[in-house]
Amino acid sequence: MISKSISPRRWTLNFLKTEAASGAILGLAALAALVVANSPWAETYFYVLKGEQLLQLGPLRLEMSVSEWIKEGLMALFFLVVGLEIKYEILRGELSDPKKLVTPVMAALGGMIAPGIAYLVVATWLSGPIQGWPIPLATDIAFALAVFALVGKGLPSSLRVFLLTLAIVDDLGAIALIAVLFSEGVAWMPIALAVALLVVGAAWSRQRAIPSPFWVIGFGLVWWLSVAGGLSTSLIAVAFAVIVPITPREPESLSPLREAMHDLHPYVAYCILPIFAFAKAGVSFAGVTTEQALAPLVLGIAAGLFVGKQLGVFGFAWLATRLGWGARPSNASWAQVYGVALLCGVGFTMSLFIGALAFPGAIDSPEQIEVKMGVLAGSILSAIVGAIVLALAKRPEVVEQDDEEI
Repeated sequence: MISKSISPRRWTLNFLKTEAASGAILGLAALAALVVANSPWAETYFYVLKGEQLLQLGPLRLEMSVSEWIKEGLMALFFLVVGLEIKYEILRGELSDPKKLVTPVMAALGGMIAPGIAYLVVATWLSGPIQGWPIPLATDIAFALAVFALVGKGLPSSLRVFLLTLAIVDDLGAIALIAVLFSEGVAWMPIALAVALLVVGAAWSRQRAIPSPFWVIGFGLVWWLSVAGGLSTSLIAVAFAVIVPITPREPESLSPLREAMHDLHPYVAYCILPIFAFAKAGVSFAGVTTEQALAPLVLGIAAGLFVGKQLGVFGFAWLATRLGWGARPSNASWAQVYGVALLCGVGFTMSLFIGALAFPGAIDSPEQIEVKMGVLAGSILSAIVGAIVLALAKRPEVVEQDDEEI
């Protein structure tokens, strides 16, 4: 548990420093995955990730591959922490100003519309498959935040909150799209039970303080129901974060929300995210030809992520402020907002997941290889250019003022 003597300002600074330090580890884990996937150990790497693992606790039984356990199990904790921080920022922090909440939501909307249009333009022009349009719509929160953490020193903290909120809304939109387009296997009874548990938990927490073990058990139950129902655990984790109380149980103490963030964040930053990066970044390029590298599917996805994302995010953010509906992130310049818009083109894991649904088939099928190449090209280009823009757009004197506000 966190000490009662830690001030809100010091707690926030420690939180951001932990994330910044973990960015390099996450990048190295992704690089290691690419190296291993294209080395003599590639067969062992993919064999381990595909291996089925069983978890049984009494009547509760789940069996998934190692890769799925990482994606649906460990990453649920990441989305829980992200959801907790979003709630805190909306109620107490940067996003408590409605105009600053409207801007990232509008930007996320543009970030879902423009990439789809960019993909369809390229696919139609080059006679490619049009069913790949949802692939570049999502932002990979983990990798986008990792790149921002690597270059974020000297940038206003409001930019990170802007990116985090935008990416969450972006991914929630992608999850909703998945539910509409690819929802044949969803079992609605477990999902209904999970929603009922969330409602009960929200009502109970309003009337009395709930001990920490009950929160842990409750999260475990809704997570299991989410997996059993075939719904993405990222959505249920964010929903669970919404019901965690932000009001302290006792005067001079931290709220359950901030205690959970403090306790979980180091494990997420230094353990869960690097494991996830190592498991998901491994893409083999064996047998890839130049013709395949320039296929319409590859170019369409890359254009959607690199061109469509930056135009949609930046354009709609500017439009929101121009119309007076929203406000630019505190102490941030438009050049810095543009750099964040570029980082939103890091689609990676979510885009790969949607690509597997849009083009079902073997992991080494021609379509899947092209999907991976397009996602990697668009994501890497967005990350590099975005990092350069943010590095050039730093304004140290503004950051000092922003740190005082924290």
